[in-house]
Amino acid sequence: MALFARSARHAFLESRAIVQPTIRRAGITTISHNLDTSNTPEPLIQSSHRTSDEAKERAQTPQSLPSDVPTPASPNDIKASPNARSDILSQTLTPSIRKLLPLLHTQPAHYITAHLHGRPYLLTRGDTLRLPFQMPHVRPGDILRLNRATHIGSRDYTLKAPEPVKGNADHGKKVYYLDERLFTCRARVVGVESEPLRIEEKTKRRQRHTKHVKSKLHFTVLKISDLEVKSLEEYEAVLGQEGKESVQ
Repeated sequence: MALFARSARHAFLESRAIVQPTIRRAGITTISHNLDTSNTPEPLIQSSHRTSDEAKERAQTPQSLPSDVPTPASPNDIKASPNARSDILSQTLTPSIRKLLPLLHTQPAHYITAHLHGRPYLLTRGDTLRLPFQMPHVRPGDILRLNRATHIGSRDYTLKAPEPVKGNADHGKKVYYLDERLFTCRARVVGVESEPLRIEEKTKRRQRHTKHVKSKLHFTVLKISDLEVKSLEEYEAVLGQEGKESVQ
């Protein structure tokens, strides 16, 4: 009888151990899995988007900087890069120009050192210039005026612009040009030339693949059609006319 009671007790404990986790899993939760917000108050929905009045006032009021904060540098105080370049065009009638321009004007033939895209070219009337690049936005027959020159001369006289200033840590490079009203230089676009097609083979070390690179450069050809040095009277008349227009 005692053995039967002991076995019945063990059977009851085993059944209790099996049923107990099931009862624990059926616990009541307070988390709502319903996505319907029709019964939720509006302030509770917008609680995460609400901003206090103090925060709104702080955002609208400009904040003053501390006294120890350094003032930002002005554009004039910023140092230019040594690689920067500035073109300066002289527009003053100096005593030397007033004295020597008539002598230069009377010479029979003139030459000019014109600058195109920052490169100097020594030219005279009738010369054919082949640029080392293809000039954009031009077509054969177009007339170009070359208005950047550092030298205008003849057999006996030469009018030179000031020497360029090299760039350093304090300022960039400065290039001086003659006044474009002192001369007239025009060039006609003759056409565009191209070199033969070149094929270059490029290989990498320890690789069997060979890459073929094709290149065919194009060059713009110009012909200097007009080169004239203005007289002193013409130059003074242009300066006087522009002075009157600026006053009006």
